[in-house]
Amino acid sequence: MGRTVPTFTNIIDHEIASWSKFRRGLRKQDQKFFDDLFRCARIHLAENFYTMRAVPLDSIMMSILLEQRKMIQELNDRIAALEEGRALSAPPRTAVPVTVPPHLSLLECR
Repeated sequence: MGRTVPTFTNIIDHEIASWSKFRRGLRKQDQKFFDDLFRCARIHLAENFYTMRAVPLDSIMMSILLEQRKMIQELNDRIAALEEGRALSAPPRTAVPVTVPPHLSLLECR
């Protein structure tokens, strides 16, 4: 008989369960961000299953990083569009560096 390969959904569920004590130790508002991170990993189930790395957390973290990078790029594009619109409709002002507050860096995955 062949070996049964777990789905990546099962692997993520197992990984989440292994972090349950860590999650319980977090403040309530941080638990939401923690859950959002694993929600990001679920977006790339097919890619993670296709890769099936020896350490599944590697694939999970890469999925999370990819989604974070996409969100950062989307925010940068929105900032640039706002600055461009402002430049067209308002007199020039001294540029102020834009920094993203830490609590916004973990926006919820879609």
